[in-house]
Amino acid sequence: MASTYYSQAKLKTCFFFKVVVLFILLQTSYVSSKASSLPFNILETNYYINGLRNPTRVVNTPRKVVGGEKFPVAPLSLEHALRPPTNLYTSSAPHTATILSVKKITGENASTETYHIVFDHGRFLPHWEGQVFGVMPAPENPFTVGNSSQLRYFTSASSRYGDMFNGRTASLCVSLSVGSTSEVLIKSKPGDKIQLTGPSGEAMLLGNFNPKATHIFVATGTGIAPFRAHLRRFFKEEIPTYKFSGFVWLFHGVSNADSVLYEDEFNQYLKDYPENFRYDIALTSGEKYVQDIVVEYASEVLELLLKGAYIYLSGNKKMVTPIENGLNITANNNGKNWDEILETLKSNNQWRVEVY
Repeated sequence: MASTYYSQAKLKTCFFFKVVVLFILLQTSYVSSKASSLPFNILETNYYINGLRNPTRVVNTPRKVVGGEKFPVAPLSLEHALRPPTNLYTSSAPHTATILSVKKITGENASTETYHIVFDHGRFLPHWEGQVFGVMPAPENPFTVGNSSQLRYFTSASSRYGDMFNGRTASLCVSLSVGSTSEVLIKSKPGDKIQLTGPSGEAMLLGNFNPKATHIFVATGTGIAPFRAHLRRFFKEEIPTYKFSGFVWLFHGVSNADSVLYEDEFNQYLKDYPENFRYDIALTSGEKYVQDIVVEYASEVLELLLKGAYIYLSGNKKMVTPIENGLNITANNNGKNWDEILETLKSNNQWRVEVY
């Protein structure tokens, strides 16, 4: 009997092992087929230096990941508004907020110093991802210089829930400009006061709030701010009524590797959501710009737009015309009329631009 029992147990173990192996093979086949069906590798971050992709800085995680850690947010009443809050505060009646932290987020060799600044507005400044604040130092701010009393506009770099997920804070992505409001913000200490107007602006709001939509984000420098806000909402926040299941393609152009902003965050999303996120960085160094990378992928970008994707351009205005020209050439080569396509994109809110 003992021998018979052992044989039966051995057969069961062998059968179980075969089932496990078959399951692994099927999963591997599934991931490979999903990746190969797309016009690009969704499992890597591409870096471009002087026009060449740098293979030493490519993140490649060939595995299926269902998602990363998300954090609960509050108050959920911020989900109830049907339209974004607009111009709650003006320059004659601003809201006073308190600086919580100022952190440098660029390396030593960056062309410009850039900082991530978090402030507490006490839940009195509700906003949507992509909206703009007017910012100026409060009269009691201990540091002023040059034209620092003038109102300057910054797009929020955080979601409506803020970096602490509690609806009390908002964040700014600020590059140093000596003698301006940005210098005052950067030299502020925790506890210092700032005054804010807004929120305002609609260009960088999502063109479609359907969680299954496709979005193409194109930024230069601190133009990345609204996209960080959207990506946190998509991939970082646990919102019972909003579960993003669409696709995002982020292009970011900066001068060199030390100038890349929020790289760790975005690479984490890439690892956690490889089927929902793609991330391309143009390290320009005067040779290759973000618009060149978009044009390089013009066929794929145009295909996505024709299928209903939304494209957003944020940052330096010099990128707009080359991107339009590249898409125009691609459309013409495929027997399509770009002028008609662009008109349709704009009328459908699929073409969204906020540049300076």
